[in-house]
Amino acid sequence: MKLFFYCAALLFAAVLPAPTFAAPVTTALPPPTIFETTLANGLRVVVKEDRRAPTVVHMVWYRVGSMDETDGRSGVAHALEHLMFKGTKRLAAGEFTKRVAAAGGQDNAFTSNDYTAYFQIVPKKALPEMMQMEADRMKNLVFTPAEFASEIKVVMEERRLRTDDNPQAQVFEAARSMAFMAHPYRRPVIGWMNDLENMTWQDARQWYAQWYTPSNAYVVVAGDVDHRQVFRLAAKYYGVHKARALPVRKPQIEPAQKGMRRVVVKAEAKLPYVAMLWKVPRLTDAKNDREAYALEVLAAVLDGNEASRLEKHLVRSERIAQSVTAGYDSTVRGEATFMLGGQPAEGRSVAALETALKAEIARIQTDGVKEDELTRIKTQLVAGQTYKRDSLMAQAMEIGAVEAVGMSWRDVDLMVEQIKSVRAEEVQAVAKKYFNDDTLTVAVLDPQPMETNQAQAKRTTPDAKSHLH
Repeated sequence: MKLFFYCAALLFAAVLPAPTFAAPVTTALPPPTIFETTLANGLRVVVKEDRRAPTVVHMVWYRVGSMDETDGRSGVAHALEHLMFKGTKRLAAGEFTKRVAAAGGQDNAFTSNDYTAYFQIVPKKALPEMMQMEADRMKNLVFTPAEFASEIKVVMEERRLRTDDNPQAQVFEAARSMAFMAHPYRRPVIGWMNDLENMTWQDARQWYAQWYTPSNAYVVVAGDVDHRQVFRLAAKYYGVHKARALPVRKPQIEPAQKGMRRVVVKAEAKLPYVAMLWKVPRLTDAKNDREAYALEVLAAVLDGNEASRLEKHLVRSERIAQSVTAGYDSTVRGEATFMLGGQPAEGRSVAALETALKAEIARIQTDGVKEDELTRIKTQLVAGQTYKRDSLMAQAMEIGAVEAVGMSWRDVDLMVEQIKSVRAEEVQAVAKKYFNDDTLTVAVLDPQPMETNQAQAKRTTPDAKSHLH
């Protein structure tokens, strides 16, 4: 479950004393802490001022991810993310990360279905250098066949470690590829192995040329900074790049599902696993999309904490499951799904767990959610987002993630209020409306005997200097 928002600041009222009459009550609004500008080349810059520590998070987000890939080129967005840590016309390969470390900071990057982002967490005095280096690789990345050949091996090894050697990851990959027939979410972010094996450095260079342009990017800075200085630095370093026209993004709408889909994954494992995906709406209008907020609350009712329904009923009380989970991501560019999953307890079947998971949904469809339970869950959701404000990285992530899917950081306060206003009948209504077998995809892990894989044992470890994201 992912909902990026933060709590609105408190209002402070001051009562002015007066000797002979009641003084008026005045409300003092706190000064704004988020500021935004757009450079002439289309690059947007969002700054969140937070002076509690002399640290800054600098992030560059590109509105491009695996959903923008085409068949035969899966994984190229993530492969380019790796290559961005190689050399530019100004910096030698690997020098970017060395300079971040020398400044006392850390850096990394991540690719999703919807976006690609790069970040540095550094002392505030190092911000100008970070912006200069990040702006440099936005335009001046150097592609060489040798560097690509080395890094694509790291990417393939990452796929082996995170998916091919992970039975549950294989189940989720199979579930998504079965749930989506036309939508690009059917392809894994890491890419299919055959596509990685046949990828060329020209594929990565073309991706870079198509999508890595100021008008398709935005910068988020959070920390002990003055926004005016950040704007000047952004204009100095990023503003020199010219914008390029972006490829046309055609609508990619998944056809309506007309019946349950099932897939079985055979892999070495001790216990089976089941993942169940339903098609549900995403959040597109922060003010009016009530169903998305009700689905967020439903996910928290089922799996929000140790006292949630799945844990309480299926793990501790009925002992059907060893582990259970529920998840819903409302902030996506493409199609949204609601997931239930779990691993049966020893001696219990995957069929029994699947039935039990459906029964928990059916119970909400029939009986709804009690008001005290709803109040507790909403309080926990809002509190969890409030605690994020103690982390600069979480603040920057929150801003960047909502912006990546076409919404605005200005929506996040409204999101808080919408979550707080969700009613019990709305939760029951979405449970009734979206959770039926016609829109359900089920992926099951069929455990195979565990065998020692000598080939895997001899597999070389990726270069420690390479980035495994």
